[in-house]
Amino acid sequence: MAAEAEATTHDAGAPAPLKTPLHARHVTLGARMVPFAGYDMPVQYPMGILTEHNWTREKAGLFDVSHMGQAFLIGPDHETTAKALEALIPADILNLAPGKQRYSQLLNEEGGILDDLMVTRSADPDEDGALYLVVNAACKEADYAHIEPRLPPNVKLIRAEHRGLIALQGPGAEAALAAIAPDAAEMGFMTSRTMKVAGIKANVSRSGYTGEDGYEISAAATKIGEIWDTLLLDANVKPIGLGARDSLRLEAGLCLYGHDIDTTTSPVEAALNWSIQKRRREEGGFPGAARIQREFAEGTSRIRVGLKPEGRAPAREGTEIATPEGEVIGTVTSGGFGPTLNGPCAMGYVAKAHSAPGTQLNLIVRGKPLPAVVATMPFVPNGYKR
Repeated sequence: MAAEAEATTHDAGAPAPLKTPLHARHVTLGARMVPFAGYDMPVQYPMGILTEHNWTREKAGLFDVSHMGQAFLIGPDHETTAKALEALIPADILNLAPGKQRYSQLLNEEGGILDDLMVTRSADPDEDGALYLVVNAACKEADYAHIEPRLPPNVKLIRAEHRGLIALQGPGAEAALAAIAPDAAEMGFMTSRTMKVAGIKANVSRSGYTGEDGYEISAAATKIGEIWDTLLLDANVKPIGLGARDSLRLEAGLCLYGHDIDTTTSPVEAALNWSIQKRRREEGGFPGAARIQREFAEGTSRIRVGLKPEGRAPAREGTEIATPEGEVIGTVTSGGFGPTLNGPCAMGYVAKAHSAPGTQLNLIVRGKPLPAVVATMPFVPNGYKR
C-alpha cells in the first residue's frame, strides 16, 4: 500500500494529536502510543516489536491504518475520472479493470514525487465513474489541496473521513478473514471487492505494506472497531504497531515517503519503473513526463538500491555510502535490523555506475567504513497471492 512518514516527536505548542476510531482499543491493549503524522498511534504492544514482526511473518498481524487519507474521485464515467487522475499521476488508470488496484505517485511538474498512493476502480457497474484513493497520513491535506484545483468541473474529490481502515497481514490472513468474510478467499493480489465482514459492509482489497499476503479493510469509522474486535478473537491474529510495520516494509524493499522517495526523487530513480505502464511511458501527459521519458530512454545518474551490511550493526538513515576507495557516492534512506533476514539491511541512492547487485561498497558508520554489498530486493521473499 501507500508508504507513510515515520513517527515524530510532539511539539508542546502544536495541536494535540488526532485519534483514530480504534484509539481507545489500543490503550486498552496496553500499546505504547506515540505522535505520528498528526495522530496518536501505537508503536508497539506488550509483546514487543521483534515478536510482532515475527508474528506477522508467521501468522497474521492486525494494523490500524485509519490515519491514512481515504478519498474518492467521482465523475460521470470511468473514462472521464481516469483521465482526470492521469493528468496528475503516471499510472495507466484508463485501462484499470473493474475491481483492480494500482500503485502510483502524485508528481510535481519536475517529475518529483509529492506522495505515493493506491488507486482502486470499483467492481460495481453502478460506480463506474468512481475511483478510490488511499494516500499517506502526513501528506493527505497537501495532496487534497494539490488534486482538487486540478480536476475538471465534472470530477469531484470526496474525502472519506467517515471511514476507518485496518490491514490484516501474514500467511494466516486469508484463513482469518475468510472465517468472517468467505468471499475474501477468492480474491487475488491487488484486487478489491465490497463484501460483508463480520456482517458489516466493507471495501476489501488484497494488498498491504509488509511483503506478506493480506488485506486492507475499509468500513464506516463507527463500525471498524467491531471488525477489529472480531478478527482479534482468532488466536492467530495479534495487533501490530508502527515499529514492526517499519521493519516489515524495509525487509520487503518498500519505499517510505519522506525518506526513500520525496520531491527530489523521480519514480525511475526510485526503481519504481514497474508502476508506470507502457502506454503512459509512450504517451506522457502527466507532470514531469519529459524528464521521466528521458530517464527511461537514457537512464539516471543515481538509483535506489538494496544494501546488506556485513556483520550485525545496522546502517541508519543519513549514513554515507562510499566506494572501497573512499569516494562518497550516495546516502542511506532507510536502514535497520531485519528480524526475518536475521541481519541488517538498508536502502539508499547510489551513483548508477555502482548499482549492480554484488557491488562492494562501504557504509560510513560513526566515522568508520562498514563493508556492505548491493543486494536485490526484496530482502525477504514476498508472500503475495498472485
